[in-house]
Amino acid sequence: MNSPIAEAFIKANKNKRPALLTYTVAGDNSKKKSLQILNAISNYADICEIGFPHNTPIADGGQIQTSAYRAIKNGIRISDVFDIVSIYRKNKNSKPIILMGYYNMIFQYGENKFLKSCKNSGVDGLIVVDLPWPENKKFAKKCKNNFIDFIQLISPTTSFERLKKIIKDSHNVIYYISMLSTTGGKLKVSPKEILLNYNKIKKINPKKKCIIGFGITEKNISKLKSSDGLVVGSQISKEISRSLNNRQNPVTNVSKLVKKLKNKIL
Repeated sequence: MNSPIAEAFIKANKNKRPALLTYTVAGDNSKKKSLQILNAISNYADICEIGFPHNTPIADGGQIQTSAYRAIKNGIRISDVFDIVSIYRKNKNSKPIILMGYYNMIFQYGENKFLKSCKNSGVDGLIVVDLPWPENKKFAKKCKNNFIDFIQLISPTTSFERLKKIIKDSHNVIYYISMLSTTGGKLKVSPKEILLNYNKIKKINPKKKCIIGFGITEKNISKLKSSDGLVVGSQISKEISRSLNNRQNPVTNVSKLVKKLKNKIL
């Protein structure tokens, strides 16, 4: 039996397109609004990434930091993140959920307690930005034992030998960071170069899915649609900020944006 994440990729592949993964910060700008945005996004996204609000992120650029600030300011805690996932799961159109965050939060919460909360709330996958291979091997094994897909990160500077080892130890999905930057940075490499590196990754193990993130926007997403999946996060955070600043409804505007993104890869 395939996992919900695997099924999402199978469905996208049948439609001859990459899976669209969206990233939003849990609780931006409130618990209620965050849920409304997730529900709206589910009409178009294949997989939803949800970020833990964090006050010292190492990978997130300004747009996502602003989203995290709004959530933290409104008192969002780890327990609220799991509440959001649980309630979202009651939506008939809910999509697979990947949580993205930092290991110090998991460590403080307690690994076993954290994974139990993931399982109980309906989390399908985890991305832990500051827990690289091979330091993540024990935790990744715990995730697998709980039927949670631990998603390994690969960057343009990852050596070929290290790449082979990471892919061998990875579960079902690998996340390729498109460039040396935080999220939301202007794409500093051409889509052609990104796909060249992507194809090197795929040749090592074609069965494992490889998603591409960082710098993916409405402007360049169509040029990368030969990939397994594409992640858009900062542009969504930017749209939420723009909507709030203009006293507009972020739910409606984010829904329109994600629909546009989906149409670009059809």
